Parts: sequence; C-alpha cells; structure tokens
Amino acid sequence: MTDLPLLNPNEAVLLMVDQQAGLAFGVGSTDRQLLISNTVALAKTAKTFQIPVVVSTSASKVYSGPLMPTLRNVLGDVQSIERRNMNAWEDDAVRSTIAQTGRRRLIVSGLLTEACVSFPVLSALAEGYAVSVVADTCGGITAESHSLALRRMEAAGATMTSWLQVLLELQRDWTRKETYDGARSIVEAHAGGYGIGLAYARDMIHPV
Repeated sequence: MTDLPLLNPNEAVLLMVDQQAGLAFGVGSTDRQLLISNTVALAKTAKTFQIPVVVSTSASKVYSGPLMPTLRNVLGDVQSIERRNMNAWEDDAVRSTIAQTGRRRLIVSGLLTEACVSFPVLSALAEGYAVSVVADTCGGITAESHSLALRRMEAAGATMTSWLQVLLELQRDWTRKETYDGARSIVEAHAGGYGIGLAYARDMIHPV
C-alpha cells in the first residue's frame, strides 16, 4: 500500500505569495485576522516539519508593503523574492528556487486568490507539479470570486485543503516525537476549540 496521496514533508515545498498588508486590505472573502492566524499556523507548520518555504512579494515599496511582520517573525531568514508580474511562476527567480528544491509537491498560500494564487497554481499544474492549495490561508476580493478561483484550480487538478489538515497530514501519528511538541503548540495556538481541547487534555489527563 502506498501513501502517495498524503503529503510527505520530504517531498513538499511551500510557496507563499504576496502575504502583504496592502493586499490583505482588499480581502473581503473572510475575516482578515483569522486569515492571518491561519497563514501564520501554516508557516509554523512548514518550519516544524522542515519543509522549504519560497516567499514572493510584489510592489512592496509602492503599494503592498513588505511581508507581514507576523510571518517574518516565523520564517526568520527566509528571503522574499520581489517580482513585477502577477504570476509568480513567470518569475525566473521564483520558479528556479522551487525547482532547485527538487520537490514536485507544491503547497500554495497567498493573496489574492483571483490572480496571484490561481495563476501560479495553474501554471505549476501544467508543468506536472502536484499542487495543494491551502484555501483558508488564501483571501479573495469577494467571497464569490474567491470561491470561483478555488473551483477553477480544483477543476484543473489542484487539491483544496486547510492549514490544519496539512499539519495533521504531516504529523499523522501523535507518537512521532520529533515533531510532536511543535505540531501540538501550533494546534493549541491556532486551532480554536480543538486547540483548547488539546491543552485541556495535557493539563488534566495524567498517566496512572
């Protein structure tokens, strides 16, 4: 039996596109604070499981601003690749940085869903990459246009997922001690009631 449909941290690379305040202002498809929390959780997940992260920004000095500080704090020394075009896949530096990882399973998060997320996803799919779009870390201008962009990517072959599913898919077994503490702390900080439950279990349930 193969586990190919499930994400493997040794096969994946995370692309984060235009996670900038100037673009977050335009998000109308979801609550912005929740979106930021979800995105930070995804970045922490990538760091915990040692997944390479490629970050790209656009118009950072004239409109969009730099990568959001909460993400910079998590990603540390990951350098953002500045580009001019909407489609990050058409930027040689972005595409070559992803290719240099040697990984063909692409996880994508970004703003805005209608263009700067969907365009590189469609392009990567056309080049044979397996692509997972972390939908709750992407934001669109309206709920309808966000949904339509997700549907278009899914129809082209992308897998829709959430940051929590990505984390649980990578962890799979809570007895995996190498990533247990990191994964659990992310869930407790960002997963709402599920995180509260884990914290409660930690404090209240003791081995006999």
